[in-house]
Amino acid sequence: MFSLLIVITSDLPSEVALHETTVAVPSDTVTLAGAFAMPGSAGPFPTALLLAGSGPLDRDGNHKRIKLNLSRDLASTLAGSGWASLRLDKRGVRESGGDYLSMGLFDELADAEAALAWLQERGNVGPVVVIGHSAGSLLAGELAARDSDIAGAILLSASAKNGEETLRWQGAQISDHIVPKPVAALLRLFRTSVVKQQDKAIAKLKATTTDTARIQLSKVNAKWMREYIAYDPLPVLRRARVPMLAITGSKDVQVDPADLATIETATASTETLSVEGVDHILRREERPISNPRNYSKQIKKPVDPRVTDAITRWLSEHWPSAS
Repeated sequence: MFSLLIVITSDLPSEVALHETTVAVPSDTVTLAGAFAMPGSAGPFPTALLLAGSGPLDRDGNHKRIKLNLSRDLASTLAGSGWASLRLDKRGVRESGGDYLSMGLFDELADAEAALAWLQERGNVGPVVVIGHSAGSLLAGELAARDSDIAGAILLSASAKNGEETLRWQGAQISDHIVPKPVAALLRLFRTSVVKQQDKAIAKLKATTTDTARIQLSKVNAKWMREYIAYDPLPVLRRARVPMLAITGSKDVQVDPADLATIETATASTETLSVEGVDHILRREERPISNPRNYSKQIKKPVDPRVTDAITRWLSEHWPSAS
């Protein structure tokens, strides 16, 4: 169902005005709020469902502590190519109902399925492509494998490893490349390391049975983490028969860039692209190693144009009438 508020946004990096309608999408026992962006007043439009990465992110891909604006920037890029898009606040975030911390990975998948159903019921929506970033790419893969009406999927910063393997890989990257030498020395003094701390956190999460838990003094969404740790994306991606595009930056330290080759080998119709010098949030990183602590500076840069160009090129090749 639609609200009556139309928001036209023009202060975007690509300078494409977004004609947005605020929407309410029912899912299970909650109502999700978000924005349906259109490239103009006519239709039907080819449409993208945008699925953000992990964390309490709003419709623009923003966290309270850091404004990535990734979903908003992608919506602008899509509008410039004649595509509509839907993006939502996660449960318990911004204007959406429910509670974020008690949500599991499969609850989030149910919300993505509800958003897809909402789009498919609309008269001004053409073919639907799902675009997911990071953990959102897991949901995009699931929709591509489950729904025969999905036209395609784009996986940004996607992993081919299960969640536990990915978390351990992240820990190794931090330990080997990011932890300052004085901190590493202090950890050795206490006979521990980033890898050991990561292993302990994973073990504690796997042992939890509640929706939330305290890990390293912080309250976390334990249900989501348990489901993520056990989740293996490869069997799902193998079932997908729609065209897919997977893009990862060469300096990503949150998912292994080498997973692109695994995805390409395991799937029937996936084009892959490794973008040199780009980090997990799809910005160009000038430093030798990407450090997530620097994301607050990285977000001042636009999404790398090689990423957005690859997305629009791939879409135009498969759906040329949209551009």
